[in-house]
Amino acid sequence: MKAPLVFITGASSGIGLALAARYARAGHRLALVARRAYKIEQWVSTQQMTEGQVCIYPADVRNIDSITAAGRDCIAAQGLPELVIANAGVSIGFDTGEFADLEVMRATLETNVLGIAATFQPFVRPMCARGSGTLIGIASVAGIRGIPGHGAYCASKAAVISYCESLRGECRPFGVKVVTISPGYVATTMTHRNRYAMPFLMQAEDFADKSLATIRAGASYRVIPWQMGWVAKLLRALPNALFDRALAGRPRKPRSNE
Repeated sequence: MKAPLVFITGASSGIGLALAARYARAGHRLALVARRAYKIEQWVSTQQMTEGQVCIYPADVRNIDSITAAGRDCIAAQGLPELVIANAGVSIGFDTGEFADLEVMRATLETNVLGIAATFQPFVRPMCARGSGTLIGIASVAGIRGIPGHGAYCASKAAVISYCESLRGECRPFGVKVVTISPGYVATTMTHRNRYAMPFLMQAEDFADKSLATIRAGASYRVIPWQMGWVAKLLRALPNALFDRALAGRPRKPRSNE
């Protein structure tokens, strides 16, 4: 039998690349997607992979035609995946008072929300017809409460959590699972410019290990690491006045022009 296939977006670096490496070690075939496909090609050239173990699909999740075509091409070339991980995302500081930042909001929502839906779209009907499969959306602890200076990112990840919850109910009757994973702080290029403390910071490889275990366990929602799950629950429980006071004066994420 063929090894199980996993389709991963944002696979050229960070969490996506770490997930690709982890699933390769677990014996999966890989369908890897990124705008910077050459980065994946460079990584693959350093790995000892058997023929047919990996295919690369250049695509931009903001471009619906591009990412849905990548999904259809994957099905045609490699078959219908067992796992689809919608990981591609962006995080940029946001200031509503700045006119130019409205485009940051647009790009963030198109990438982090529409991009996930467009990633899943080619696979939903075929998986439901087959009666199996798992769709994994990478959200964030930042989607649980709004953090000053992160309005675009927090809004997008809150939308991802709600979207995946809706999709889970739609797919459940057909035997298809939907898993939402909300990372805390992970050491990647997305976080290295942050100007504030990042408690329980994880390496991307450790996050990938825990994600694989979460998906295999059949969890529908999980915060990784678990410590950030408790922090998130505490923040959610705080009255608005205390929450606002706790975050007052907190450094903000750099904006696109900083």
